[in-house]
Amino acid sequence: MMLRTVSSSPLAPSVKVKLITAGFHTAADLTEVQPLQLCKAAGLSQEDADEVLRALRDEDAPLQQGAAVQSVTALDLLHQEEALGRIVTFCSELDSMLGGGVPVGRTMEICGVPGIGKTQLCVQLAVDVQIPVCFGGLGGEAVFIDTEGGFVVQRLMGVAKAAVEHCAALAEDEEQRKALESFTVEKILSGVFLVRCQDHVALLAELHLLHDFLRKRPQVRLVVIDSVAFPFRHCLEDLSHRTRLLTGLALRLARISAQHTAAVVLTNQMTTRVWSGQCRLVPALGEIWGHASSQRLVLHWEGTQRFASLYKSSSHRDASAPYVIT
Repeated sequence: MMLRTVSSSPLAPSVKVKLITAGFHTAADLTEVQPLQLCKAAGLSQEDADEVLRALRDEDAPLQQGAAVQSVTALDLLHQEEALGRIVTFCSELDSMLGGGVPVGRTMEICGVPGIGKTQLCVQLAVDVQIPVCFGGLGGEAVFIDTEGGFVVQRLMGVAKAAVEHCAALAEDEEQRKALESFTVEKILSGVFLVRCQDHVALLAELHLLHDFLRKRPQVRLVVIDSVAFPFRHCLEDLSHRTRLLTGLALRLARISAQHTAAVVLTNQMTTRVWSGQCRLVPALGEIWGHASSQRLVLHWEGTQRFASLYKSSSHRDASAPYVIT
């Protein structure tokens, strides 16, 4: 039985009101409904009806009655994770702390104050995910969702040029030299798909469409949202509604990472919280959002040195590593 409720789905509020008013409260209520029937029953446009059915049915397909229960052993999971690989950061201390790099098939949140290097790290990952397999990379592509307008293509070009030069210096055999022929700055730029989302409505709509895009381009192994906090910080006065939207967002991102074997990397801002009479910097969006990702990396200053601290991980202990932005 499908348990997803319409009210908890990340559909537009106006669409959810029409569905609930028409008597559609869960995804199960829409199992046998056709788009034209939904248009008439709920007063939706053809486009909205198609989007509702696609969103709810796709997300809850594994929960339909009669679906076979599939199981794997812990050893199978270990082999699967090892086969998926990791995205290196080119910072040896950081890669070591993360167990070899950013894991594919999981979500990671990168938090920090402005200017600490969150966007720079994401740009680095968007390049590194494209490193050829013969150099220890994944040979993939990246989707970069920019919500703050901080993406600068010149920065991407600089990182891409450095990556190409680094791999060229490491080339030792014919296979690697052959791979360098297609690992160029132009090829790297064409492997980063940029999406600009200016508010939470655009962000949620883009994530609805992302499943179809990733199905058509299975070589995408990285999805970046820079940042997840910006669209939600000031546009929603109803905190309970914002919490529901964020919960739906977290679930969708987890599905994207698992179903499409892609690393999902989110950046988050820091906010001030008073604790025991003292002000502390903590990641934005509240404590509930802290459970949205499987790993949380906090970038911070210690004097004049930048540090990355792993505060939450399902597979590695808390640790810190210095890093430098060049």
